[in-house]
Amino acid sequence: MFDRYLKRWSLTRDGVPIVTHSSDLLPVRQDGQPAILKIARAAEERRGANLMTWWDGDGAARVLAHDGAAVLIERATGKRSLVAMVHDGGDDEASRVLCDVVARLHAPRSHPLPGLIPLSAWFAELEPAAARRGGIFQQAAATVRRLLATPHDICVLHGDLHHGNVLDFGSRGWLAIDPKGLIGERGFDFANIVCNPDFAVATAPDRLSRQATVIAETAHLDRARLLQWMLAYAGLSAAWTMSEGGDATLALTIAEIAAAEIPRG
Repeated sequence: MFDRYLKRWSLTRDGVPIVTHSSDLLPVRQDGQPAILKIARAAEERRGANLMTWWDGDGAARVLAHDGAAVLIERATGKRSLVAMVHDGGDDEASRVLCDVVARLHAPRSHPLPGLIPLSAWFAELEPAAARRGGIFQQAAATVRRLLATPHDICVLHGDLHHGNVLDFGSRGWLAIDPKGLIGERGFDFANIVCNPDFAVATAPDRLSRQATVIAETAHLDRARLLQWMLAYAGLSAAWTMSEGGDATLALTIAEIAAAEIPRG
């Protein structure tokens, strides 16, 4: 499947293929420069490639070539890692890096928007989960309804922003990869930060509260509304995970923590 593009874009193999649930990837080099050849098998991956092209390397990895399901993206070769930063005691710093990257991604561009999915459609599975399961799912669904009814600061969204999707690109700095291609309130894009980088960190006492404050201050967001997006995101994540037969303990725990942190009245 890769051979066509290896020849067309003058690429050489530079590693073994990587298979995910939605894409096939191959490390390559083009004129000696490291890159990733990615061939999408899912609509959201194609949408993400279109959005990466639209960002044109500002806040996101640069697209070097793009043709339908196939995209060639510059490869991160820097040694820094936001996951390692968190584990080394730099949780606040990592959140601020993520906020800075998101600010670049959210900045308006003059060229026409690519095809994007509205948040109302993205959250479609939460209502059925609330009807079936009740509890925190009902609370998350009610929160989403209120948020979507009073949208703030609509912009292009990454949709899956976390510590593993912002990488070190050396002299180009921290850049995002693997967007979902959404559009909606900008606060949504910060919600997944507190679900990462792993269970132990995400569920540590007072961690969500602390990072909600750091993110709200750095990104100039209303903290209470940000907490609502965190509840909403975690509820949706739990609904998706459970529908696939997975373990939703992390998402459910984050949803409960966020719900308890939201100011009353």
